[in-house]
Amino acid sequence: MSKDTIVIREITSEDNSKIAKAIRAVLIEYGVPKVGTAYEDKALDCMFETYDKPNKCYYVIAKGDEILGGAGISPLDNYEGNICELQKMYFMSEVRGIGFGSQMMQKCLEFAKVSGFDQCYLETMPYMDDARKLYRKVGFKGIDAPMGNTGHYSCTVWMLKDL
Repeated sequence: MSKDTIVIREITSEDNSKIAKAIRAVLIEYGVPKVGTAYEDKALDCMFETYDKPNKCYYVIAKGDEILGGAGISPLDNYEGNICELQKMYFMSEVRGIGFGSQMMQKCLEFAKVSGFDQCYLETMPYMDDARKLYRKVGFKGIDAPMGNTGHYSCTVWMLKDL
């Protein structure tokens, strides 16, 4: 697959069903529980509307009309403080390992900084080794307990980065 034909762009309403399908496919591929994770989030089926608000943004990786992944930034749910969360960062296998993770991280973290957040939080699974490696590479550090209340009680790895 040529990287030249793939773009990272903001989500549109036409992307809703495609990004939901892509995220659920990746979660199934990795054997992630369907409860207590992004799999069951109501927002998954209306991502454009969910992120079309102040201090929120969601980007997709698109090849023509096909959506191959995405990631977003949102204020951390149920938390008092100026912390955002990196949310729903999942990529189909076709775009893994060729630099899109780093590009997506740069875009999301730049949005977080411009939006005035002090720190960025994320939750992931212990066996998502490549994702955790990327997170550490850009400065995320492991923390001992979850922050806020995202509803993702099956995610047992929590990380935080100063912006």
